[in-house]
Amino acid sequence: MEPLRYDQFRSALAPERLPAALVHLEALEANLELMLAPVEARGKRLRIASKSIRVPYLLRYLMERSRGLARGVMCFTVEEARFLAEQGHDDLLVAYPTVQAADLEILAELTGRGTTVCLVVDSASHLEALSRAGRGKGVVLRAAVELDVSFRRGRLHVGARRSPVRDPGRVLELIRLAEKLGGVRVAGIMAYEAHIAGVPDRDPFAGMMNLVARAVKWRSRPDVARLREEVVARLRREGVELEFFNGGGTGSLDSTSADSTVTEVTAGSGFYCSHLFSYFRSLELHPAAFFALQVVRSSDPGLITCLGGGYVASGPAGPNKLPIPHSPPGLQLLPLEGAGEVQTPLRLPPDAPPLQPGDPVIFRHAKAGELMERFNEVLLLREGKVVDRVPTYRGLGKCFL
Repeated sequence: MEPLRYDQFRSALAPERLPAALVHLEALEANLELMLAPVEARGKRLRIASKSIRVPYLLRYLMERSRGLARGVMCFTVEEARFLAEQGHDDLLVAYPTVQAADLEILAELTGRGTTVCLVVDSASHLEALSRAGRGKGVVLRAAVELDVSFRRGRLHVGARRSPVRDPGRVLELIRLAEKLGGVRVAGIMAYEAHIAGVPDRDPFAGMMNLVARAVKWRSRPDVARLREEVVARLRREGVELEFFNGGGTGSLDSTSADSTVTEVTAGSGFYCSHLFSYFRSLELHPAAFFALQVVRSSDPGLITCLGGGYVASGPAGPNKLPIPHSPPGLQLLPLEGAGEVQTPLRLPPDAPPLQPGDPVIFRHAKAGELMERFNEVLLLREGKVVDRVPTYRGLGKCFL
């Protein structure tokens, strides 16, 4: 798969208004094949994380080209699940708990219509809220228990601070509680290894911390697999059969797919390959999502300034959360200004092509779907030409978080 050259970007964007978001379809399709390979080889299915896409057309596009291996969506809110159900999606796993009455009413409404929807939980209070909503509407709501598989050694904790459920006994307690309460049942388990799937280990911004990340991943993988296996074995002894066991993310597709207890692996960011996902030793993905800013001035020789660009990623603040200039190659952000809300100055390399006001500069966001919150539409490129434009969530008037 050949990456797009700067002259191709410039030609394609000549008639377009900037800033603009872009998706290179050939790269998207190549990433899909790379990500499907370990899932297909191990007989698993892929669940697509919608928060990493946030463009309904592209979510359908990936599903339709997955050869039936992508068969569900991981949502980030209940309202988003309703929206996706209206778009024709089914098998919706909402990965973040909620107890708001309005959200639970939506879940009950979707369930009553026959939509397969499931909410992640990790406590008795979550199940009790679901039970009240389900019994009140005369339906049985589906829940998935989140199993914490973070790396823990004494007081050291590496991983996402999410669930307090850390052993097979607690998983079983929650399943039995759901059976007792009524109006809710536990349909599956989610065990997301954030410290493996979401932490780069060859990050050019991280220095020696890459060695730490590699060591933690190496030590943690056997622990994660062992805990999942213990949970499944305990449930089987107790006569509990669940519908699914979810795990993984883009950065752990290979190892999670190889886990015999897991039935499905979630991934999302790798489709766009935002720049943080170029820093995994186990992945060789292709940059597929970009944004373009226009050059508007030059304050000094060897410098240009673009209009806008302050699209900084969530998470702990640091230089790796800034967008990076992609094309023409060799451009650099200025350390004292970075990427700004209204202007982004860049230092030019000696061999940079002449850039004039109005010319585009192409950037990559640090994360995937977050970029799409900045734009109403995305330009789709094939063979270096704009072949379509499609709305984002924002372009459809949707804002879920």
